[in-house]
Amino acid sequence: MKRKYWWALGLGLLLSLPALSWAQGLPMINVTGSGKGTQYSLSLQLLALMTTITLLPSLLLMMTSFVRIIIVMSILRQALGTGQTPPNNVLVGISLFLTLFIMSPVLTDVYTNAIVPYMENGMAFDKALAAAEAPIRSFMLKQTREDDIALFMQMARQAEVGGAESVPFTTLVPAFITSELKSAFTIGFLIYIPFVVIDLIVASVLMSMGMAMLSPMMISMPFKLMLFVLVDGWSLIMGSLAASFAT
Repeated sequence: MKRKYWWALGLGLLLSLPALSWAQGLPMINVTGSGKGTQYSLSLQLLALMTTITLLPSLLLMMTSFVRIIIVMSILRQALGTGQTPPNNVLVGISLFLTLFIMSPVLTDVYTNAIVPYMENGMAFDKALAAAEAPIRSFMLKQTREDDIALFMQMARQAEVGGAESVPFTTLVPAFITSELKSAFTIGFLIYIPFVVIDLIVASVLMSMGMAMLSPMMISMPFKLMLFVLVDGWSLIMGSLAASFAT
């Protein structure tokens, strides 16, 4: 009985929140138009902020360089044959900070041209959103193949646009992800080749010595690690990944 009582009390408080907010002079939904553009109430602004925070992981994955970097790092770990070394947390941390390094010009542009004017009440919300979309769209267009854009435009049955800037954002995002997957697997294939050659050489030597029962992976892994360290592999991989986004 006590549990039912607390459930009923909690439900009553939840249903009374809109009335309490209205009584305190904070309308739940309020959209006004003025000479500066459309202005939204604090409740709608908080709702938009919470929605953005919820979608932030997806935005990080789908609209930045994170996908290409994390896939290349995962393929590199498999090529080295080190199992779970580096662990997943380390790979995600490396990919995250390298993504911040690559995306810093875009994020600076968004902060300067959209967030600062909006916070200072000099720009309407819809105009600030359009200003924030512009640098992100420009970055995605530079990394997206025209064939992928044409494919998703055809799948959406949309008419041809006048230029790349007119591509709908809902079409640009999946095209960008497809291009990033292609680029990531291409880079991963090129990284994998030298390590496969080492595995083949070690396996051939063991077979010629009659040591077929000995695992070639156990013998080849030290050689692969030595080769990777001697050529300064981490610097080469990270520098190449950062340079692949340069335009």
